[in-house]
Amino acid sequence: MHELGVLIEVIETVENFSRKNSLTKIDTLVLQIGELSSIIPRYIEACYPAAVDGTLLKDTKLKIEILPGNAICGKCNKVFNLIANNNTCPNCGNRHWELLCGKEFMIKEIIAC
Repeated sequence: MHELGVLIEVIETVENFSRKNSLTKIDTLVLQIGELSSIIPRYIEACYPAAVDGTLLKDTKLKIEILPGNAICGKCNKVFNLIANNNTCPNCGNRHWELLCGKEFMIKEIIAC
């Protein structure tokens, strides 16, 4: 489970940002995780309390937004979700596509009190 290591890096990044911007209390941390990324959201949620213990984020809420894994068909140019359509264009059945999104892992928002 590499999510704990990734989460510790996120916390360090948020703490550094908070210090530079004179934030003393953070209410919510919003992360965006692509459904095709190697990060598993439920593991992030499970690790979060331990990872923030003793940090500036210890009393924060975590919100995770899942970003869809979308592609564009190389034949008909239809945009579709890879997971929902088993990597196949639902319009023409083509399996050749270009990935548009879904591998992201980002800090979207830091909501201060």
